[in-house]
Amino acid sequence: MQSNKKIVLLAIVAAALVLGACRTATLQNVNDAPVGVETMEQAREAIMRAGAGLGWEMNPQDEGHIEATLRVRDHMAKVDIMYDTDSYDIIYKDSENLRYDGDKIHQNYNGWIQNLRRDINNEMRLM
Repeated sequence: MQSNKKIVLLAIVAAALVLGACRTATLQNVNDAPVGVETMEQAREAIMRAGAGLGWEMNPQDEGHIEATLRVRDHMAKVDIMYDTDSYDIIYKDSENLRYDGDKIHQNYNGWIQNLRRDINNEMRLM
């Protein structure tokens, strides 16, 4: 009977590890997304408004560069947003508790980035 409990426990641990591993995906950056605004100020405003609306902490660095940080429970994602009047990039910078291994990251990260991209594009259309 004791042996059966060990087998069940090992099976549960193995299943948890497999399920945990399934929740990662290849990290996706956004490269050369079209902007379609006339000024750097319009691009900055659209990006700042989109990120803030989704709960990102938006910190302008230099002209054409915003560092954005999202905190969800005990997770943190930090990206660099590089932009000009033609296009923008959202590039992974750092994270905590998202299991980033240099290639794969928690699948929610890519969703957060796609939501940010969608809202930036929507804000750009309003300019």
